[in-house]
Amino acid sequence: MRLDNQTVIITGGASGLGAAIVKRFINEGANIGVLDRSESGCDQLREQYGERVVCVSGDVRQFSDNEKIVNECVETFGKLDCVIGNAGIWDYNMTLVDMPAEKLTASFHELFDINVLGYMMLSKAALKPLVASNGSMLFTVSNAGFLPNGGGMLYTATKHAVVGMIKQLAFELAPHVRVNGVAPGGISTELKGPESLGMDNAKFPGEKMASSAKNFVPVGELPTPAEYSGAYVFFASRDDNVPSTGAILNHDGGFGIRGLGPVPRGGDDLLSKL
Repeated sequence: MRLDNQTVIITGGASGLGAAIVKRFINEGANIGVLDRSESGCDQLREQYGERVVCVSGDVRQFSDNEKIVNECVETFGKLDCVIGNAGIWDYNMTLVDMPAEKLTASFHELFDINVLGYMMLSKAALKPLVASNGSMLFTVSNAGFLPNGGGMLYTATKHAVVGMIKQLAFELAPHVRVNGVAPGGISTELKGPESLGMDNAKFPGEKMASSAKNFVPVGELPTPAEYSGAYVFFASRDDNVPSTGAILNHDGGFGIRGLGPVPRGGDDLLSKL
């Protein structure tokens, strides 16, 4: 599934899962545009990948910043084949009972503006060049888009909203633009929290999750950002993913099949029984 000569935009591409997607797509032959709020992260990408990447330091909530990265990509690489809405923040499992009433409105808007509106802004900004190329849109969902406790009340609500957005856009844009999603599970990444809740410098507990993954992840380990990136290659491919639109891959380490027993999988004693 090579992506030779494709031009792909990735939001939140300077760190974590986004950076892993950028690296994988570069290796697959694509040219990349990145919209990320970190200017230093953008500088690192330019230094690492040279002319293969253009990067705009900006805010996914602003239409002008999304429009800027789209225009720069088209001007630099001549076209646009795929956009990947990936930038997001997490609420660190903030429950309703623990949410301060006076912070609910601000945190609601911050989570939804970044996690949902940011995807919509990218979609709107990229629509004309994607229709011209019969391209695709791809969005990072989460296991929280389907299951509880992958985040708190607000994060889970935003990811359910993204599921609905994908299905509606797939309907509205067919047959010109394919729209799909990838729903990762647990991942060790640099996922920030909302500033409105004082979590913008919180450290995601990736190492702790990785060390205990065998106790709660059915596949027995916490996948790395690089291991998630292949799913995005599949959906961006023009050769191997022609039939898919409105599809969301539950690429989550098996959370949906954990069952109700004391262990997260049923095959721990499989080898001894064969």
